[in-house]
Amino acid sequence: MSADETSSTEQKLRKPRTRNSPPRSPAAGAANRALRNSEVVYRDLRDGIINVTLVPGAPLVEKDITERYGISRTPVREAILRLAEEKLVDVVPKSGTFVARIPVSDLREAIVARTALEEVCVREATARASKSQLMELRAIIQRERELAENGDEQAFHDADNAFHSAIATAGGYPGIWTMIEKIRVQVERYRHLTLPQEGRMDRVVSEHSAVLDAMEKRDADEAAARMNKHLNKLQIDIGTFQDLWPDYFIFETK
Repeated sequence: MSADETSSTEQKLRKPRTRNSPPRSPAAGAANRALRNSEVVYRDLRDGIINVTLVPGAPLVEKDITERYGISRTPVREAILRLAEEKLVDVVPKSGTFVARIPVSDLREAIVARTALEEVCVREATARASKSQLMELRAIIQRERELAENGDEQAFHDADNAFHSAIATAGGYPGIWTMIEKIRVQVERYRHLTLPQEGRMDRVVSEHSAVLDAMEKRDADEAAARMNKHLNKLQIDIGTFQDLWPDYFIFETK
């Protein structure tokens, strides 16, 4: 095969670039890999912190993380910086990096904000939810009941979120649930601490059932009252869980 024929064959096999796209380079490929590695580390650490498998105050050692993933320190540091911005880790000069303790002030504010937003959703959902949407909510509660009986805390937590998300959707406010997800990071950590409490999951099922009962009767005032009582219970119980795990929480004055 001549040199011209070889060149022609290589051009046919090579994936064409998008018009006006910059030329590929090894450096760009390395940067993309580092970005992907950083995202994987970030998500894994974030999940561990929120699920409380990485407990508040636990050290995060860069060297151990790099060895676990087989990557350089750069993507690990990028992931840790992102977590620090979310107040999920504390980077202490000359001491190290640690899983942040749960700030009580942020926790209380998030519960207040979430309660106000969910009241809007449940009132609207009570007025406009279709029969199939109400049936979907009843099915979620039944799933919660089964998960509570099996003691499956993580799946129960997911079903709990699905219940509240479905109410927002039924009310025509799915975007409000997206807003709630952004402000409830510390609440999620706290909720993972509460679920193992004996009878906790059963009480949540009962409270959700009371909300749905009012929705099915199209009683918006009662549905809102039941939802507020359900969510405010988290705030009332903060002191109890602080006593159980005093090292997991921190007070901050604003």
